[in-house]
Amino acid sequence: MSTSSPYIDISPTLRLLGTAHVATASVEAVKEQIETYQPKIVGVELCKTRHDALVEGRRLDKEGLRRVIKEGKAPMVLMQAMLSAEQRRLGLNEGQEPGAELLAAVETARTAGIDVALVDRDIQVTMRRAWKKMKWRERFRLLFSLFGDDEELEEDFDLDELLTDSDLLSTMMEDLKEFSQGAGEALIDERDRYIAEKIMQSKTEEKMLVVVGAGHLKGIERALNPYNPLSAEEFESISTVPKKGIVGKVLPFAIPLIVMGLVGFALFNNNEVDYVKMLTVWTLFNAIFAAIGCILARGHPLAILTAALASPITSLNPALAAGWFAGYVQLRISEPTTEDLQQFLKGTSIGGFWSNRAGRVLLVTALTNLGSMLGAWFAAAGFIGGGIT
Repeated sequence: MSTSSPYIDISPTLRLLGTAHVATASVEAVKEQIETYQPKIVGVELCKTRHDALVEGRRLDKEGLRRVIKEGKAPMVLMQAMLSAEQRRLGLNEGQEPGAELLAAVETARTAGIDVALVDRDIQVTMRRAWKKMKWRERFRLLFSLFGDDEELEEDFDLDELLTDSDLLSTMMEDLKEFSQGAGEALIDERDRYIAEKIMQSKTEEKMLVVVGAGHLKGIERALNPYNPLSAEEFESISTVPKKGIVGKVLPFAIPLIVMGLVGFALFNNNEVDYVKMLTVWTLFNAIFAAIGCILARGHPLAILTAALASPITSLNPALAAGWFAGYVQLRISEPTTEDLQQFLKGTSIGGFWSNRAGRVLLVTALTNLGSMLGAWFAAAGFIGGGIT
């Protein structure tokens, strides 16, 4: 059996196989390459988290959804789902689970008694680095792209053409970098270098076959040919989420400090503070903006009410977020089914996030938090611009 999936021989004992993560042909190509190349080690573009999810059949479950809400990871999970949706939009989804060919590589290798090496960076580190590297305007563009009509953007590519046309793959990668240079670096360039490093750490004198997404082939090849090892410090720097700078640490406390500072300043100067006006402005801005965010996510009326009631309080406490409460209410009232949870990360269309109950819970969480943040900043600006006395 022949295959159109591309591969690159870095050396007589190291071969990179490029695949499409949702293509049936790629599953067959992996099995064929293991049989014909006969490697002693099979490397796969997986981290332990994704490996365990694939091998053990775990997906986003109800407990995981609650944890995502509580830990403030809704934007990152939505971002991951949007990447899967982009694969679907490009016509690459052939009904396979994302990562089916990677699972095939793991299972085929282990059945044959071949060692398996996990060579990708942890998915949470990758998504958090991508999110942190995005500029604020890019984050807003990403969120607002949810409201676009993705059906108008449908494009169809022949799978064989996509896998064999390096220029087309390069163009797709560059498109991501044009949207966000920082996110592109985290999702593509850093991972290419990280995977190359992990390959060399796992490499022996025996043959090694590495199964990666076809879009990473050229980048990994550049990192391996010639290969210049990263220093321990360099490798550590791309293996972890950057620590928050002083601005990132202070920002969550900025609104409470501004509000309390204005009140303290007024009292210190013996000004009469109009607490009714202040409370009204604060409550209205927070409640209205948080409710609008929840409405845009098509939250349940009780989730919208929760967002409006929670925002004026949570905006004064950096340890809390209105979206957590609204998202939890949405989860309890419109509880996702097992099918919803299984389908969400398969690459449903972006517009399908609203019809999928798991997607809607995440949208309620993320957009309520966004609305609450905007409401708090507008309220604080109103205090500064209009005075509170």
